[in-house]
Amino acid sequence: MAQEVRGVIAPGKDEPVRVETIVVPDPGPGEAVVQIQACGVCHTDLHYKQGGISDDFPFLLGHEAAGVVEAVGEGVTDVAPGDFVILNWRAVCGQCRACLRGRPWYCFNTHNAKQKMTLTDGTELSPALGIGAFAEKTLVAAGQCTKVDPSVSAAVAGLLGCGVMAGIGAAINTGNVGRGDTVAVIGCGGVGDAAIAGSNLAGAARIIAVDIDDRKLEKARTLGATHTVNSRETDAVEAIRELTSGFGADVVIEAVGRPETYQQAFYARDLAGTVVLVGVPTPEMKLELPLLDVFGRGGALKSSWYGDCLPSRDFPMLIDLHLQGRLDLEAFVTETIELTDVEKAFERMHHGDVLRSVVVL
Repeated sequence: MAQEVRGVIAPGKDEPVRVETIVVPDPGPGEAVVQIQACGVCHTDLHYKQGGISDDFPFLLGHEAAGVVEAVGEGVTDVAPGDFVILNWRAVCGQCRACLRGRPWYCFNTHNAKQKMTLTDGTELSPALGIGAFAEKTLVAAGQCTKVDPSVSAAVAGLLGCGVMAGIGAAINTGNVGRGDTVAVIGCGGVGDAAIAGSNLAGAARIIAVDIDDRKLEKARTLGATHTVNSRETDAVEAIRELTSGFGADVVIEAVGRPETYQQAFYARDLAGTVVLVGVPTPEMKLELPLLDVFGRGGALKSSWYGDCLPSRDFPMLIDLHLQGRLDLEAFVTETIELTDVEKAFERMHHGDVLRSVVVL
């Protein structure tokens, strides 16, 4: 039987979000209903509210979440009711050309639940990233559920569902940061700080954090940055080169998503170094670089989508590292809030006052 629960919707472009009653159907084949315990307030949710991703309003917001499987549909074998899971927005298909080549993290046919959640009047909702977890319960594809150790706090576990995984993966999976490397991270929000934590975890010898906000730079140090650069006061490229004996960093991770900061990343890397773009640009942004510089500097220019992660592999590993005291996920949680506080959390995010606000249900 379908259930009625509370959820946060974005009714229209730039309109304030509000809590509404939503209808969650019973899971169909390959689907699961998850009781949400915690969900982080991610910048992507703000993009949905602003109409920056699509105009398919109303949206059921929230996607960076953890909770307990309540029910599963026909054919579901990987998770069962009672399992503690982190939700991911890329349920791999196992059949596309990427999956069949043994590269499921590039899956070209990821999928979501086929049924729609609705408002009580029947209006269909568009769940953010196919999840919609600013809600007491949500309907997802079963492949979007990754079982992890239930002893971890839901408030920190859920962060792996998006921003923290994107940043750690950008360093470890995409950037291949290794022992002794020098890394620069441009942009020290949640994703950038996660890239710093990931670089530290991988054994980087020097990690240079770049931002225009001294508060964020101070936080970056607590997560593993060895040096900081305020790019409002100092030229970022010159500063990174000065800190690397004039050569540039082995890996530069751009976590802002703007042409200006990408150019900084490009020129701040060493010869044969790697640039990783994990910041999300807007559709109108364009980049211009001298082709000779692209050729002459060698190395690699990469984009990192969801940290090139494979949730079934990476989520349990990172949770284990956290429980061992080797990865401080608690450091990313600035505050815990209720469903009714999401609009205020967006405002605090916009002003740079929080690393992550987390809705706890």
